[in-house]
Amino acid sequence: MIVRLSQISLVLATAFYLLLVVKNNLFDYGSNFAFVENVLNMSTTFEGNRLLWRAIEAAWVHHLFYAAIILWEAAACALCGYGGIALLRRLKDSPAAFQRAKTWAVAGLTLSLLLWYVAFLAVGGEWFLMWQSRTWNGQDAAFRMFAITGLCLLVLLREDHDAPSPEH
Repeated sequence: MIVRLSQISLVLATAFYLLLVVKNNLFDYGSNFAFVENVLNMSTTFEGNRLLWRAIEAAWVHHLFYAAIILWEAAACALCGYGGIALLRRLKDSPAAFQRAKTWAVAGLTLSLLLWYVAFLAVGGEWFLMWQSRTWNGQDAAFRMFAITGLCLLVLLREDHDAPSPEH
């Protein structure tokens, strides 16, 4: 039972974290928007950069990117939250039933992994060269969240072979 509780706790903790991220991005839109704006503008990349043709200066595109990130975070949050509740409902069920209930949580954690990997590390980090910026470099934070979320997914994917004890 402790493994199941661990899995559920990590999924719900991820949902909680993502909820805070979405809330912060909505209620303090300007702070993180400045990050997106500067990364897309490539405003603090190395001097003489030959890849500045990639920079996007249109404000509406910056807002579109930021909205897409917030929606992506919200979708991952919803899937993790729903998945955690689905797992809680199957806490005392058979191993097969508990395993089947992992679907939504796996989807949410995977969506979150893709956010940090694709949007931040690949697009922000490599396409827009965020790694070159001392001020607007979110790669460490993105990697940290990719690693934490990945560990949660690995724990969740552990198959449960033990049926709950009858006294539970």
